[in-house]
Amino acid sequence: MPLDITRTREDLKKFDFHMLFIEELGWDRHTEHLEVSVDGQRYTLTALAEKRGMVAFACPSHADGSIPTHAMRRKIERQVARSVHEHFILYTDAEKTTQVWQWVKRKTGEPTRCREHTYHHHQPGDALIQKLHAIAFSLEEEEHLTIVDVTSRARAAFDVDRVTKRFYERFKSEHATFLKFIKGIQAQADCEWYASLMLNRLMFVYFIQKKGFLDGDRDYLRNRLHMMERQKGKDSFLSFYRHFLLRLFHEGLGLRKRTSELDALLGKVPFLNGGLFDVHELEQEYPDIQIPDNAFERLFDFFDAYQWHLDERPLRAEDEINPDVLGYIFEKYINQKQMGAYYTKEDITEYIATNTVIPFLCEATEKKCPAAFRPNGAIWGLLRVDPDRYIYDAVRKGVDVPLPDEIAVGINDISRRESWNQPATTEFALPTETWREHIARRQRCLELRTKLAKGEIHASNDCITYNINIRQFAQDVIENCEEPGFLHAFYETIENISILDPPVVRGRSFLLH
Repeated sequence: MPLDITRTREDLKKFDFHMLFIEELGWDRHTEHLEVSVDGQRYTLTALAEKRGMVAFACPSHADGSIPTHAMRRKIERQVARSVHEHFILYTDAEKTTQVWQWVKRKTGEPTRCREHTYHHHQPGDALIQKLHAIAFSLEEEEHLTIVDVTSRARAAFDVDRVTKRFYERFKSEHATFLKFIKGIQAQADCEWYASLMLNRLMFVYFIQKKGFLDGDRDYLRNRLHMMERQKGKDSFLSFYRHFLLRLFHEGLGLRKRTSELDALLGKVPFLNGGLFDVHELEQEYPDIQIPDNAFERLFDFFDAYQWHLDERPLRAEDEINPDVLGYIFEKYINQKQMGAYYTKEDITEYIATNTVIPFLCEATEKKCPAAFRPNGAIWGLLRVDPDRYIYDAVRKGVDVPLPDEIAVGINDISRRESWNQPATTEFALPTETWREHIARRQRCLELRTKLAKGEIHASNDCITYNINIRQFAQDVIENCEEPGFLHAFYETIENISILDPPVVRGRSFLLH
């Protein structure tokens, strides 16, 4: 059953689980309350919905509004399992900022394994929505659907390995196995190179297929593999690579213009202008490369054990494959000493780029059009009119909420700060933040808000010094600009910019125009 992504995302943000399960996932209404007692505390769980005996429960927060700890959640789950063997439990905080989806894998002869997915209300929720696709049921399925089908779908959605270096270790094994399937390349080094190229291509395709970008099919590659097997015959084990995959890479993803015959074969797929899917020099040198279908069956089994989606920022407590993992693999699979290449994570490169490129653009434009940058002019006036728009959400978290009395009394009386080293509550705190850290951040935020409102920040360097959201500021400056001269100066600056990018490699720099 295809999910309505927009409505599903809204239901998650609103914590409207009844609407989510009944209207979007196709589960059935279920009214039941289950009381469990753990360590002297009683929890009343409310049934949200059920499907063929599998029940989704909501567990309330603690009296202080927080979600039960992981250890407590495991104890609650074990109590629930005594009454309802197959189930989900959704834990939420009182402020409706965080959800923890809990599912436990049970297999005879093996210890139970708890799988949890944490979702924060300011996240897009793509990773969770990807999992919810698996437990969405259509009317056409109702007649033959059993509890076994439901639990199998739940397992497919939530029983994924946590991505650590273990993924890389298994990746090395699968790379070595895939290498043995490749025929038609004589040089061992070239064969290893081509195996890496194919896995890089396929991992990239896994990202975009799980977003629904390939003919709307989130299992596009596997379904197309089965399609080729049906068309060419089960005994034609070389059909997928040559008759479909190369055409997808070179003619589908790699070219903008396509024939009607190709569209019928590939379906609706995007044009990706990046070079990864161009005909490679190895494919030119070795035109008779062959890779059997069962090599891809095995590889897809490996990939399907993980969740694939692009990052969510800022907070992420996911267990999925993300671009950082591919960067880690890239770094491990190249000769660093020879090539001087090291992977730099996105948050670092984004910070460097934001705090160097944008200030440079501003300063260079100011030289061409100094009148636009007057301290009391329209550009810096944006900061005065709406200071909070340019203060990061994380900096403002909890700042405008009155402090609890037992914390506030310590502001002017050092002797009454005995609670300041304790973790701050979720309404105020960033992850792991104590009350002392929150108060320091609160004071910095209020001081920054005052400076912005008074117009004391009116230089690009000040934006960096005071950690202003300079990306948002630059965007607003362009969108609100009414001076053609400024826009022309800004355009000329961008058109002629050259960027030296040291983080890309160690010992080598790339000049980008």
